[in-house]
Amino acid sequence: MNNENLLQKATALAQHRGEAREIAAIDLGSNSFHMIIARIINGSIQVLSRLKQKVQLAEGLDENNILNQAAITRGVNCLALFAERLQGFDPKNVNVVGTYTLRSAVNNAEFLQQAAEVFPYPINIISGETEAKTIYSGVSHTQPENGRKFVIDIGGGSTEMIIGDDFIPLIAHSRSMGCVSFAKQFFPNGKISRDNFQLAKQTAKQRIEDLAKPYLDLNWDCVLGSSGTIKTVHQVISINYNQNGIINLAHLNELTKQVLKANHFNKLHINGLNEDRIDVFVPGLAILTALFETFAITEMRYSDGALREGIIYSLDKDFQVKDIRQRTALGIMQQFNIDLAQAERTYQSALLLSEQYHCWQQTELKTEMQDILLWAARLHEVGVVINHKNLQKHSAYILQNMELPGFDKEQQRLLTTIIRHQFNYFKTLEIGKFARYPDTDVIALIRLLRLAILLNKPRQATAKTEQITLKIDRTSAQWSLHFAPEYLQDNPLINNELIVEQNLLSELGLKLDFYS
Repeated sequence: MNNENLLQKATALAQHRGEAREIAAIDLGSNSFHMIIARIINGSIQVLSRLKQKVQLAEGLDENNILNQAAITRGVNCLALFAERLQGFDPKNVNVVGTYTLRSAVNNAEFLQQAAEVFPYPINIISGETEAKTIYSGVSHTQPENGRKFVIDIGGGSTEMIIGDDFIPLIAHSRSMGCVSFAKQFFPNGKISRDNFQLAKQTAKQRIEDLAKPYLDLNWDCVLGSSGTIKTVHQVISINYNQNGIINLAHLNELTKQVLKANHFNKLHINGLNEDRIDVFVPGLAILTALFETFAITEMRYSDGALREGIIYSLDKDFQVKDIRQRTALGIMQQFNIDLAQAERTYQSALLLSEQYHCWQQTELKTEMQDILLWAARLHEVGVVINHKNLQKHSAYILQNMELPGFDKEQQRLLTTIIRHQFNYFKTLEIGKFARYPDTDVIALIRLLRLAILLNKPRQATAKTEQITLKIDRTSAQWSLHFAPEYLQDNPLINNELIVEQNLLSELGLKLDFYS
């Protein structure tokens, strides 16, 4: 499993605790300006605040690439607001990047000059390729997917496309097509028609058609999309078509049909479409559909990470680790002073039991679910920092409300659900439905973690044994544990805990037998 040897690494990290360092990453985008304030501590990032303001710089860029004063003023006013929050920050801890509109504006020096009067930090206007690679870094550092990734980001003025392995981009391009610039060009005054939608989509295709062969030749294992347009499409699909929020061409075509029923942006009424995204949703949809058709994309998942996260992770080379979840777990272990030895014991028991469980309903997700179980075993006591009473509730609450790079939203929910039911009585109806994971598999994961924790209740006095056999009937409801001879007699506390667990599960129609 990916989280092996975590005890050694966590112990080593504890010996080299450093002071917290506060950093800020600012993305001066074509549609919105974003700022993240974060703290680097114990090798992990804790986001302290996020600020976003809709500026729509791209709307102020004319056909001669001159940025008008109204757009400059909107941007400068936003930076003045950011500067107030950044008082006391060392410039070396503030990284500000300007993207498509600022690099396209022939008079960007005027913007920089006016910005300098209210914002005392350097602004770095980056190239399209640098922007693309930084976006890739942000996605790679926050998403759990392994293998070769195709990352797409539709911004206000440009679209970035990158294919890479791990943290290394292999090919990266930025093209002049964004939801703000296309809204201005193809949907003047917010008017919608089939003709202008098709023209927007066709124009996008023309701007990326030369990339089709080199990208398709590289191939990929998964496609990830980031930033506002793709986030909005993901939200709309989650509410209207598929709880998973996976984007595919069929869903995009359905959305297009729905959009074309309206003749103006202000007449769009789609569940999940936020009011502040209405004016850029339609052009963004046209661009996204063009990308799917050009690159023959089967499906796309949404990524929380993007340019801003890439800026943050570029500040420290120590973030260049292969296993994102391991880095996240190490940070949590240090932050909440988890008992590392107990976490290791529980992990080993969970590993021993889960490797003997062969009744997965969703077999293609077996490795993913087992991995989540093992992280739950490592982190199940995080809530002890609040109180041991109701530990399971405290632990689940903390992990549910933290940012967990390396876990997508459904994986984070599964992790917290397993931990929330780690002991005491529970009702299966309270667990809720998952879009990705079958009910029987979720119940199995809960039972496996409960047993792993139970077997280590004596903590330091736990008698280690690898002679545990788990047998399960065809219904997955009846489980039998077979221990080494004399084990239960020599461990009366565990024997008593198994009796309690047996009685609790029987009330749920689940059976547990155990023998020594």
